[in-house]
Amino acid sequence: MGTAERRMAPEDDVAGGSTAGWSPAAPDRGVPEGGGYPEPAEAQRQPRHRPLWIEEPARRRRLPDPVRTSAVRAVLLIAVTLIQAMVAFLCTMAGSWLAFPMVIGDVAGTVVATWGAVDVWVTRQVWNQRNGVVSAPSSTARSLRRERRSTRRRTRDAERDRERIGRPGGAGQLSHP
Repeated sequence: MGTAERRMAPEDDVAGGSTAGWSPAAPDRGVPEGGGYPEPAEAQRQPRHRPLWIEEPARRRRLPDPVRTSAVRAVLLIAVTLIQAMVAFLCTMAGSWLAFPMVIGDVAGTVVATWGAVDVWVTRQVWNQRNGVVSAPSSTARSLRRERRSTRRRTRDAERDRERIGRPGGAGQLSHP
């Protein structure tokens, strides 16, 4: 796609103006179809520049700080372990004396990288347990808790009323002796 096609493509027309009279497939690219020139109003119109990027809302929430810290640590450990494994492989292929120490170091690095990955999982679980899960106002759990609470309240009130009525000389007595 040439410069003229890119400039006049309908999806790139930011100013919202019409591209009538122009043909990207015309033999003389960029020249109006009728052989004439665009109207003065259209020629004087300045195209607006598109912004470099458009802010979009995040699809997921940001990870909590402790979880994000452990995730970064795990990624670094895994990256170092992979580089170490590659160096160990290349040393083995070259027949270098460093091959054996690198393989031993790579085994240790694998253990540490596995610990880092498990650390992310444990940190996430601990954070969820301590801080709870964010529930939406329409969540099912919240409505069930509300129903259980109102049922307990009605039961407690009914019990209290029965106790008041059954006490001799107490308030709420229905008949006098």
